[in-house]
Amino acid sequence: MRILGINALFHDPAAAVVVNGRTVAAAEEERFSRRKHGKRPVPFSAWEMPEQAAAWCLKRAGLRPQDLDAVAYSFDPDLARPAHLMGLDDPWDHLRLTYARQAPGFLATALPGLDPGIVRFVPHHMAHAASGAFAADGARTSSVLVLDGRGERASHLAARRVGDRMEPLYAQDLPHSLGLVYEELTGHLGFLRSSDEFKVMALASHGRPRMLAELRRHVHPTGDGGFRATGVPWHELCAPRGPEEPWTQDHADVAASAQAVLEETLLDLVRWLHGQTHDELLTLAGGVALNCVANSRIAREGPFSRVWVQPAAGDAGTALGGALLLSAGSGEEVEPMAGADLGRDWSDAELGALLKTAAVPFERPPDIAETVARALADNAIVAWFQGRSEYGPRALGHRSLLAHPGHAGNLERLNDVKGREQFRPVAPMVLADRAAEIFDGPIPSPYMLFVHDVAPQWRDRIPAVVHVDGTARIQTVDPASEPLVARMLSAFEQMTGLPVVVNTSLNTAGRPMVDDPREALECFGSSPVDLLAIGPYAVRRGAFFRQGEDEWSR
Repeated sequence: MRILGINALFHDPAAAVVVNGRTVAAAEEERFSRRKHGKRPVPFSAWEMPEQAAAWCLKRAGLRPQDLDAVAYSFDPDLARPAHLMGLDDPWDHLRLTYARQAPGFLATALPGLDPGIVRFVPHHMAHAASGAFAADGARTSSVLVLDGRGERASHLAARRVGDRMEPLYAQDLPHSLGLVYEELTGHLGFLRSSDEFKVMALASHGRPRMLAELRRHVHPTGDGGFRATGVPWHELCAPRGPEEPWTQDHADVAASAQAVLEETLLDLVRWLHGQTHDELLTLAGGVALNCVANSRIAREGPFSRVWVQPAAGDAGTALGGALLLSAGSGEEVEPMAGADLGRDWSDAELGALLKTAAVPFERPPDIAETVARALADNAIVAWFQGRSEYGPRALGHRSLLAHPGHAGNLERLNDVKGREQFRPVAPMVLADRAAEIFDGPIPSPYMLFVHDVAPQWRDRIPAVVHVDGTARIQTVDPASEPLVARMLSAFEQMTGLPVVVNTSLNTAGRPMVDDPREALECFGSSPVDLLAIGPYAVRRGAFFRQGEDEWSR
């Protein structure tokens, strides 16, 4: 079976191709359109399709639209109810449903040659669930928990994978939604809803959960696999913050309280689910699963012996999940994801030609990993552009900004480079075989979806990556799957004694991660980055700007 998966209705439009049970490609539309999250999650944009991402995925798979056997669209309008009957204040939601019903025609227009009759509507949360349970390794019998803002009529799904089947166990009906409650707080704190929820999680570490008792009145588990989460009077808890205003201790305290009640509720849901299945493995998906602080508490205090989180846990991941679900339903043996590097790449020859066309001075050192390690040891900031781009919101060693973790000032320096708030942390990447001596938490952690306590004896050695609460969101690097990154880390350790490097996404605030070489050059040229490592080539800042000065003087 040759299956195209599509996510389009709310936000983070994306596409994925699964052929004979194997994931061939997956990409988010934002990486092509350069619009953060692809679009805003409003009814008036629900018609937009991930046209560029879908076309690229098909090209990568060597397929034409007419070659496809099925298209999975990750929303089923027949399951939805009018918004007012679900307790939602969304008077234009009917327009969203109209667009969803017309999706086969929209897709046939976007991908000429596609037969609209092969489009299948896949329930939104089933697509999320499949993106976890069918993508995780060793998950043939496993539990899965999905939590997000909303699907057709629910905000949550507890389910179990047994072989090629997904068995729903419980769904929480709207308007109760942990995701929507967190989104409301995001807006109240002056951030962008359905985009900046991670900022609330970061801010929570600066606060105390002193409003927890009040929040529990509105957000709490019901003991039967569900929960209540609606009607939080945020204005009574703290004053709203304007987007450009400084945050106060009250803002941090309400964020800490919301984070705490979220974690409490998730733990109850996880324990209930384990009581139904008694499985060893739990897979997580849905936007709430990007809350790495909550994930770590689930792993630490929950009853499952292993927790796996889909790296594209947000709505983008439903493109892959829908395709995997149809593939499994056809009787195919579905292969787990080999990694998150499912996007575009360029050959060394193509990169060299692009650099020449751009008239950029560059060199090809004997080993780019060694060159980067030396630059980092000298406290340079490095833009790292290697291999296939990542699927999901985390930079995992393919489109990254790197720095020395031993200089505390590099946190502020990187946040300045990216134009971000200074309360936000940056993350460490670490060799997998060295992680346990430095970090306490789920290991391996290849997708940067858990937080770990930093060992006290290491906190002063790698201060740039230690958050205010003594934790770090790590990425473990296995030389078998990431040989180039591992070689760079090994060289850096030989030079500095530190097996850790700062890793944050290669972008600036409000922009999607860099995806293609031209964007890498634009980011390098417009921000104070010292070295661009693009494939085997090195572009140095001094040479880059000296050439411009020489040309201007002629």
